[in-house]
Amino acid sequence: MADTHFAHAYAKGVDSQPRKTNIVAALVRDRYVADAVVILEHTPRRAAKAVLKAVESANANLLNNSKVSIDPKTIRIARIFVTSGTRMRRYKPASRGRALPYEIISSNIFVEVAGEEKVKKTASEDKKAEKTEVKAKKEKK
Repeated sequence: MADTHFAHAYAKGVDSQPRKTNIVAALVRDRYVADAVVILEHTPRRAAKAVLKAVESANANLLNNSKVSIDPKTIRIARIFVTSGTRMRRYKPASRGRALPYEIISSNIFVEVAGEEKVKKTASEDKKAEKTEVKAKKEKK
């Protein structure tokens, strides 16, 4: 049985509110990365681009930074969550010389992906497979 390996990626300071970004993250939670990429490419929300970038980054981290070879078909999103990032306080001029405060809220996106090792066939397994194929061909004749 193959071992499971994990990798993660952060996207910090995304210019989107966490409440809105979390809706997009919920679309791809617990899905395979290949499916998640297709979903995010066709999602018409602004936060989808940032979530897609984080998912692809975590996928690349798993494929490139693990010491063993990972089967790309088995990579799935293990965890994804959105937290509140830094808030920038700004002021908008109002009537009678007043200044009304508002905040620009950003998001932090955390994505963790999991993938399984490619199973390497040994020479004895290859020979067994060949023998069974030869037996099957002889039985057909």
